[in-house]
Amino acid sequence: MSDMQIRDKKDLELVVVNGEGTETGQVVSITTGGQGGGAKQVVSYMADQVVGTGSFGVVFKAKCLETGETLAIKKVLQDKRYRNRELQIMQLLDHPNIVGLQHYFFSSSDKNEQYLNLMLEFVPDTVYHVAKHYNKMHQRIPLFIVQLYIYQLCCALTYLHGVIGVCHREIKPQKSLGGFLWYCFDLLVNPQTHQLKLCDFGSAKVLPNISYICSRYYRAPELIFGATEYTAAIDMWSVGCVLAELLLGQPIFHGESGVDPLVEIIKVLGTPTREEIKCMNPNYAEFKFPHIKAHPWHKLFREKVPPEALDLVSRMLQYSPNLRCTPLEACAHPFFDDLKDSKAQLPNGNLFLLCSTSHLELLASSMYGAASPGHARKSASAARSASPAVAPWTLHAASTAFHTAASGANPGRSSSSAAAESFPNRPRRSTMQA
Repeated sequence: MSDMQIRDKKDLELVVVNGEGTETGQVVSITTGGQGGGAKQVVSYMADQVVGTGSFGVVFKAKCLETGETLAIKKVLQDKRYRNRELQIMQLLDHPNIVGLQHYFFSSSDKNEQYLNLMLEFVPDTVYHVAKHYNKMHQRIPLFIVQLYIYQLCCALTYLHGVIGVCHREIKPQKSLGGFLWYCFDLLVNPQTHQLKLCDFGSAKVLPNISYICSRYYRAPELIFGATEYTAAIDMWSVGCVLAELLLGQPIFHGESGVDPLVEIIKVLGTPTREEIKCMNPNYAEFKFPHIKAHPWHKLFREKVPPEALDLVSRMLQYSPNLRCTPLEACAHPFFDDLKDSKAQLPNGNLFLLCSTSHLELLASSMYGAASPGHARKSASAARSASPAVAPWTLHAASTAFHTAASGANPGRSSSSAAAESFPNRPRRSTMQA
């Protein structure tokens, strides 16, 4: 048994222990607590199996021997010259749709290599696996499930962009080229509750930034055009790609090289105008592209897809980054109106668990100002005071408060109307209308 001392995630002091840390079949004992005069506690974990591997490192599924709790331990090689950006960002995050950091510790090898071990909450499934399951049965993933996943993803990004000020830069449902299994994916999901968790913050960074990132199927066009300065709108392009993929059953923009996705994008959106290219990259000098008309959205999606879904896709997949909807604007879109129905249930008949009421209040405040309407705060307070077994996490109570706040001063306005009016200054290309 390895004797490893670690600090609580709020303690930023660097702790280095002897030994290579997490390995399959190994029991690791850690010491937690001790802050503010509190009692320290030794907890032991056993790494059961590898559930992810790639260029980033290795992820193990582990179990607490004292409580039986399951968690994931992500072990990555640490450059001693730098602080780990993923650790720094994850220490800031606290959101129901973002995988939680429980603890962390550093370990070293005989070769004087240092490893960072991130102890994360374990989420048993992925959006990719759910979609693949339906594809094998030659079925489309149910629209209600698509709504659940995309709504939660937009909730997570609203928090990440607006509250923390971080861009994820690597949103994708598919596995990376160099890895396999669960934690090589960025969208984890609980198959029982369908609660989605955004994970893998190895590429995340506070903007502005100049490096080139994101898997090519989900890469925003400004990155393909060589932009060295970009915004968090690249994440919303990726979300649009994920939404389209769940509706289509396959990636919307295929490509085997870094340039191929641009060809696929042009086939769908049409040739970008000079103004759009300048919006993506003001320094791009080449404007020689064949003139191709945009492909109508309703013809691209062969299966029956509601117009609200096509409208949301078209608002996310815009050439001009400043014309893409924000994650919070997306949350207010009519595509998610079904989620507000108090009778809405998961396919197994259970209530679904999503953003807490207090979090949606925060989202509304971040978009519409700290002075959110009093009626919205009353609705949220009433939701929190309801049955503790359901109300703190049921979507229909919390979402009602959020959409009421989003509707502004008129509480009688419908959420669909509020959503339609939340985009007046975001015109789209006329050829993009479904």
